[in-house]
Amino acid sequence: MRRSLLALSLAALMGLSAAPAFAQFGDPAPLIAAQKTAMAPLSMMDGVWRGPAWTILQSGEKHEVTQTERIGPLLDGAVKLLEGRAYNADGSTGFNALGTISFDPGKKTYTLHSYAQGRSGDFPLVPTADGYVWTIPAGPNAIIRYTAVIKDGKWREIGEYVMEGQPARQFFEMNLTRVGDSQWPGEGAIPPK
Repeated sequence: MRRSLLALSLAALMGLSAAPAFAQFGDPAPLIAAQKTAMAPLSMMDGVWRGPAWTILQSGEKHEVTQTERIGPLLDGAVKLLEGRAYNADGSTGFNALGTISFDPGKKTYTLHSYAQGRSGDFPLVPTADGYVWTIPAGPNAIIRYTAVIKDGKWREIGEYVMEGQPARQFFEMNLTRVGDSQWPGEGAIPPK
């Protein structure tokens, strides 16, 4: 299968007909349409955001930062690209993460693929009426759960450590305000000439 996808990609780059590929893999249009439809409710995230955030460090100390997010669609709205950056009081970057959110029409699931602090992973994301929830496995019977509410130009997200049979323990919070539109990442597209 991987070799067939590579051959299809090379054929497309060389301008060869994709008709044999459609016969083998089917028309991608319905899949792309399903992805775009599923991603539409998350358009409330698009734009540039800024505000205060805090996290509890391993030492137990509360660390405060200015959090920024820039978010925009890729692949004509079928995928969302996110960059989060936190600035320390001295202006240095204290945290930087890059992620994508995508939808799998076959499984009917959303995935947040994240790169942060030298690690990467795929994590389940569930849209809600006014935001989303995503989780990270954190050991036996435990998860890290992030819950976001985005409404009226405000974005509040909390992070909690949740162990089965115990109350959730909050370790993170950000309260952002939408400060503008963003053409990112589309504005950086390479033109044909």
